[in-house]
Amino acid sequence: MEKRIAALDIGGTSIKSGLWDGSSVQDVRETDTNAKNGGAYVMERAKEILRTYSDFSAIGISTAGQVDPKRGCIRYANENIPGYTGMQVKQILEQEFGVPAAVENDVNAAALGEGIWGAGAGEKDFLCITYGTGVGGAIVIDGAVYGGSACSAGEFGGILTHPEDRVPGSPFSGGYEKYASVTALTKLAMEYDRELNTGRRIFERIGEPEVKALVDRWIDEIVYGLISVIHIFNPSCIILGGGIMAQPYIIGQVRQRTEKEIMSSFRNVRLCQAKLGNMAGIMGAVSLAQKLLTEEKQ
Repeated sequence: MEKRIAALDIGGTSIKSGLWDGSSVQDVRETDTNAKNGGAYVMERAKEILRTYSDFSAIGISTAGQVDPKRGCIRYANENIPGYTGMQVKQILEQEFGVPAAVENDVNAAALGEGIWGAGAGEKDFLCITYGTGVGGAIVIDGAVYGGSACSAGEFGGILTHPEDRVPGSPFSGGYEKYASVTALTKLAMEYDRELNTGRRIFERIGEPEVKALVDRWIDEIVYGLISVIHIFNPSCIILGGGIMAQPYIIGQVRQRTEKEIMSSFRNVRLCQAKLGNMAGIMGAVSLAQKLLTEEKQ
């Protein structure tokens, strides 16, 4: 019988949780993180949530911040969760619950979830790029996340797409994230009309020529980054995540324009929408905990 796994997806706004019973995630909940109270508070919050689940043999954690998955600690976190940098998440939870814990960055975990149960099922090697407040990414090779020399590979938001806007000493200035994120889209839209301050409001009015034109301009920014990524990695699949990608017009235009701009020998790439939505991080955390349990048996 497959062992039960408690999984958390820790974000700056909420902590999603659930219990894997061997075939699906049950008792899914969402709890306010109250991240402004700091990293130590967030860990106590995580413990409280985990105590409400019973009879689990391992813990899987998907979390905001740069993560060292071998040590299970937070290498770096911004001020969205003050004092989270350096947090020994794995050690804290293993000491508290007496079961093994796997810890990974949320974007990497989401990519693993999509690779097993979602849009990347059947793909051993693929990329995942998420468009939201920023632009996040993950590189999956032979079913495992490639972390680079410092566990931080996949920062596609740092691709330099506008060198004319580069500010020395500012890593992401002139970068993909500044122009291709949903934040960039809403900023662009609000310059036209202050009421267009969310993706939902923008797409409610996409029938207006002026609104469609600024959305098209933003889609071009997405394509600029994909051109570089496709030619560097030559992937068979890129999973495009973020709620904005659920818009048929966006995904359709991204596919069409990207194909026109890349070399013909690279056009085997499949650009697909993420399927798991806000469950992707939890599912990835489950997969990492499963791997941990398997390694312990060997």
